[in-house]
Amino acid sequence: MKTREICLANRPKGWPAESDFEFREAEIGNLHDGEVLLRVLWLSVDPYMRGRMNDVKSYVPPFKLREPITGGGIGQVIESRDSRFQPGEFVLANLRWREFDVQPADTLTKLDPDQAPLSAHLGVLGMPGLTAFVGLRRIGELKPSDTVYVSAAAGAVGSIAGQIAKISGARVIGSAGSDQKVQALLETGFDFAFNYREVSVTQALSEYVPEGIDLYFDNVGGEHLEAALYHMSNYGRVVMCGAVSQYNLDGRPVGPSNLMLVVTKRLTLKGFIVSDHSDLYQPFLSEASGWLRHGKLKYHHTEREGLRQAPRSFIDMMKGENLGKMLVKVADPN
Repeated sequence: MKTREICLANRPKGWPAESDFEFREAEIGNLHDGEVLLRVLWLSVDPYMRGRMNDVKSYVPPFKLREPITGGGIGQVIESRDSRFQPGEFVLANLRWREFDVQPADTLTKLDPDQAPLSAHLGVLGMPGLTAFVGLRRIGELKPSDTVYVSAAAGAVGSIAGQIAKISGARVIGSAGSDQKVQALLETGFDFAFNYREVSVTQALSEYVPEGIDLYFDNVGGEHLEAALYHMSNYGRVVMCGAVSQYNLDGRPVGPSNLMLVVTKRLTLKGFIVSDHSDLYQPFLSEASGWLRHGKLKYHHTEREGLRQAPRSFIDMMKGENLGKMLVKVADPN
């Protein structure tokens, strides 16, 4: 059986380009015991993938050149050599960027299509949603009395983090890169939101939270982190989830120049990797599903159609051209 796939052709220098990816045809071998053949329906593109394109040691191994990109995806079972999965069922998996893929059954999570739209399991009910939940509840020790600031607040993680904080009783401010995104944040319950391309982060925080920030959910790093540190309350907490402003730099990263404030304000800065907290997946899924059913939690998807769109979708996501989760729809279910 043949499939088309997308591989990493070159390791990007600075911003990735479509020429760093290769679209080719590949052969899928015979199915072995314990394996499942899947039709790939949805693929997720995520910021952490940029780090995997570099040949450096990290918490996940780098992508190999001339081998398929891998990431979160949703597939439909075509053939199974494992009794737990039957043709027609839907699964969440770590999939290669292909039209069809073979995966070990032990790595698959069965999905209920009646619980929520399938694509939601790559966003609000998936890794981005869990990341927001873990970051706020376990890492940031969110309190109902907190004033919370979320950067990249219209992205896959930030948009859910802000809403979870609001649902929990906090006062929430978010930054985003366009007026459209700012409006979307206000419509999903943020108390304040601003366009950091139009007004500086420092100016906006001075206006909206003059009393200080108790909890900063950092997705951007760099200048956003520096501005937030100036405005943190004493004993404030910074959840360091990501630093998207640094991922495509072709040179020395820019860091905050005011880290002495961590000492004088007695701040806590703590980073985390969501895969270390899989024990919270079921509690998260239970709460988030209930919030969705009752209309308390909303989400946006930016969707591109066709496997060939995956590289461009990834690049556009890194440039902030998505509202909510960026997804690639590879095929419709049978």
